[in-house]
Formats: sequence, structure tokens, C-alpha cells
Amino acid sequence: MNILITGGAGYIGSHTCVAAYAAGHTMTILDDLSNSSPESLNRIETISGKRPRLVVGDIGDRSVVRSLLDSETFDAVIHFAGFKAVGESVAKPWEYYQNNIAGTLVLLDEMRKHGLYNLVFSSSATVYGNPDPKNLPLREDAPLAAVSPYGQTKLWLEDIMRAMAAADPNWHILLLRYFNPVGAHESGLMGEDPNGIPNNLMPYITQVAIGRLKELTIFGNDYPTRDGTCIRDYIHVCDLAEGHIAALRRVAELPGCTPVNLGSGNGVSVAELVTSFEKALGRPLPHRYGPRRPGDAAACYADASRALELFGWKTKRNADDMCRDAWNWQSKNPQGYHTK
Repeated sequence: MNILITGGAGYIGSHTCVAAYAAGHTMTILDDLSNSSPESLNRIETISGKRPRLVVGDIGDRSVVRSLLDSETFDAVIHFAGFKAVGESVAKPWEYYQNNIAGTLVLLDEMRKHGLYNLVFSSSATVYGNPDPKNLPLREDAPLAAVSPYGQTKLWLEDIMRAMAAADPNWHILLLRYFNPVGAHESGLMGEDPNGIPNNLMPYITQVAIGRLKELTIFGNDYPTRDGTCIRDYIHVCDLAEGHIAALRRVAELPGCTPVNLGSGNGVSVAELVTSFEKALGRPLPHRYGPRRPGDAAACYADASRALELFGWKTKRNADDMCRDAWNWQSKNPQGYHTK
């Protein structure tokens, strides 16, 4: 297949490019590089021996999207591009609605005008809100909610895509709801490199380990869980990338709009993840316990059986693998992709 990957220079997108090349696909990346580095393309080429074409532009810029779809014929789109930090979305809701929703509407409109109807969409477990513990593990038919502007953008876009697919049978859309991506490529050449202070747990841990940040604060140790810390479904980014390629193989065969969880199906606590990381690190990680953060659910993890049923996909890597690969990446790239 020839694939258009929006946001393909980013963390998950770049790992998916490597998986796509391994599966024999070709691709073009559309990315505005606002939260990614063009250096990731050099790393993709080193690992894969092939380099994706990069078009630098915004998915909300109709002239860019139209020109790209005019110039090349694609079999499918994997749509990653979008702002993704929950906390930032609370501070900047307009920017999130404008970029994630308005930008995606432009992309969808140009896709249908060009007869391109196969779409793998990067959704999120945030569409489940703060789940009722009675609903765990979360199935795709669990109640949907949103507790942040970021979560709202994913939920509203899912609603939009469901309505489009119901109105036009040409659409084949897979809504991939993934849980907590962590880790890095086993080579240490590619990994998560957020701008500024990390919003997610694993890059914060690795930056504490490398000395860029002083210590990790674990928010809450009095939750009704086995060790008092929050439980999440962590998924290795390479498993996640392979999940996208497995979805790509089936997207044209699955009519309408289908939500699919991508997760391990197992809950790992924050304290357990820190212990796994300390094993990879070979020394204690500076950390302390702080008060709970408002809105954090005690536990959230997936029922991943639909992905196995539809795609034949399940995770292969465990928490120790995630921590080993994340530390390998950070230790080899102390400043991320900013090597100078």
C-alpha cells in the first residue's frame, strides 16, 4: 500500500513508519513539525534503509492537503496529527479545537473529494473519561465521556466519523483507541522526545534518570489499588506501531466506522512501572509521593480482544521491555533528537 501518514514525524508516527516499511508499504508524511523533529526521518532511514517523503505543512491548510492528494495516489491514510497533552488542552482549549477538529475536517473533506475513503484514526482511551471500576477492563462499547478539551476533540471526531460513515457507505474507518504508549525502538535510535517539560510519565522518568529533571512526583499513593498508586494499561510503542499496520491490512475490508482498543489488557501501577525502570537503570530513581491530581482515575485498562479478533494483533512486549528500551533511547540521546 501507499500510505499518507499525518503527523508521521512524531513519536508514534515515526515508529509506525518503521513498521510500515518492514511490512513492505510506501509512505508520505505530512507534518508541521510543531511537536516533532525532522531528525526522526534520518533515524527511520538508518533503521529501514528507506526514507519517507516529507511534506511540511498543516492538515488545516487546505491548499497543502489538496496539492498533496492531487500529486499522489494513496490507498489509505493513517491520521496521527493533532495536539495531545491533556493539561495543555485545559489551558489552551481553543487551540486544541482549532487544530484537532478543524484540521481533521479539512483532511476528511479533501479525502472524500479525492475518492480516498480508507482511514486509520489515532483516537485515545481518553474517550472513556474516568471509567467506573465495574466496567474494567474497558470494552469498546463502554460508556464514552470526556474530562478535558483534548478528550473532547477525540470523542467529537469519533462522532463526526461515525456520522460520515453512516451517511456514506464508501467510508472504511478504524478508530484506534490506544491507552498509554511508552518505550522506544530497540535500537535506541528513536524514542519519545517531547517539547518542554514532559506531560507523560515515561519521558518524565527518563529525563529524571538522565539528570534533566530533579525527581519524579507520583501523584497519590492512597488509591483503592494493590499498592495505592494509579493503574494504567501501558503499551510498548513498537507494539502500537505494529497494531496500526495490522489495522491497515483490514481497513478496506471493514465497512463503516469501527472502534478498536489497542492495549495490553493488563494494568500496571505507577509504582510497579518505576520499579521496572529502576531494574533497567540499575539504581534507584529519585521520586516522591505527592497528593492526588484532580480527575485521575484509580484504574484504566483495556479489553483488547477485539484487536485480536479483527486484526490478529496482541502485544508482545512487557513493562520490563518498555523500560529497558526507553532508558536505552534516553541514555543514547540525552537531549533527545537535539544532538547539538
